[in-house]
Amino acid sequence: MREITFLIEESPEGGFNARAVGVSIFTEAENRAELHDQIRDAVMCHFEEGKAPQTIRLQLLR
Repeated sequence: MREITFLIEESPEGGFNARAVGVSIFTEAENRAELHDQIRDAVMCHFEEGKAPQTIRLQLLR
């Protein structure tokens, strides 16, 4: 897998939720900067070393 896409939604309680398309990864954060860090961490934890996608694409849903 060369690229992974995350769908980002604002949470009704505040903050953001992110879920990957086609891969079972979900994370959440209070702000966008924290969300970027959380997504990178989640991707690195999900894939074996050296197997993580090179590109992480974020799509904000409204």
